[in-house]
Amino acid sequence: MTSVNEPTPSRRSLLTGGLALGAAAALPLWATGQAQAATGPSIADTTAWGARPASSPVRVLSTPPQKIIVHHTDTPNTTDYSQAQAFGLARSMQNWAMDERHWIDTGQHFTVSRGAYVLEGRHSSLVALQGGTPSVESAHCTGQNTVAIGIENEGTYSTVDPRSEQYAKLVELCTYICRQYGLRAYQIYGHRDFNATECPGDRLYAMLPQLRRDVAARIGGDPTAPVWPLLHNGDSGDRVRALQYLLVRRGATITADGSFGPATEQAVRDFQTLVTATSDGYAGNQTWHQLAVPVRQGDTGEAVKAVQLLLTAKGVPTGVDGVFGAGTLASVATFQNTAGLPADGLADARTFSRLLA
Repeated sequence: MTSVNEPTPSRRSLLTGGLALGAAAALPLWATGQAQAATGPSIADTTAWGARPASSPVRVLSTPPQKIIVHHTDTPNTTDYSQAQAFGLARSMQNWAMDERHWIDTGQHFTVSRGAYVLEGRHSSLVALQGGTPSVESAHCTGQNTVAIGIENEGTYSTVDPRSEQYAKLVELCTYICRQYGLRAYQIYGHRDFNATECPGDRLYAMLPQLRRDVAARIGGDPTAPVWPLLHNGDSGDRVRALQYLLVRRGATITADGSFGPATEQAVRDFQTLVTATSDGYAGNQTWHQLAVPVRQGDTGEAVKAVQLLLTAKGVPTGVDGVFGAGTLASVATFQNTAGLPADGLADARTFSRLLA
């Protein structure tokens, strides 16, 4: 769901209580604005479902997103599969976001209803997607709102699976987003990969490997997602030093000495609290997902140092100077070749996770 923690019963009642009114007030079918992409699903824009104006201008970013994050709305698994129901849900979600959370607009970029209708969420998300480069700053996942497309799936998927029609539409939407933004199937994640939440529910989360495979079947590529090590107090070595470089990049005042002691543990806890990950002092899945940023030729800084250090540890000698130049580019491509990855020279999450393995 768009909030970091699981929604409270009062929030759930706000959404479900608003649906009856929302359905009754639904726009007539002739008034809907549907955008049909040549290779993507029909998407109802904000005008179609009767969105309120954003309370202030949404921020349109000049850079494309780096990933897709899947959510569930944690609302009842309705058997009303109509367009009116979908539009009512969209309005209720926006009202909750703006009136209860005091956000400028709804949090997610897109929503897939139980009836397999796809709706634009935050204003300008659809135009940005159609453009293929810009994206819209959102409010669906703390720490990822400038780099990830958020997709809400109507329903609660803790103990049951989404309807097959809804899942098929999610595959279609993810495929279109990947094609438009040049994303790969392994860059599809669940909300709980980043924040301390149960979202998108145990059952939908368990379906994400299949979702990646289904998208990869349409766009190509290896759908295998990154796998991260678990580091904790008492560990030492290059992986710890790489972690420390990434923590320093995020403001930690520690020395990258390769020793995971009390200071590093506290730095991990502080960072986890900042991004609303599980604050346990262990550097695991959520922490790495939040810390690891893609680096490429021309970049500089602590994240580049982390990559250079790990390349050397993997037998590809690379100077650790924090400058991603031609030498580091060649080293990354060499490692990617040996690891069976596309040799594109981009040290993204998957390459970084393989360097840590």
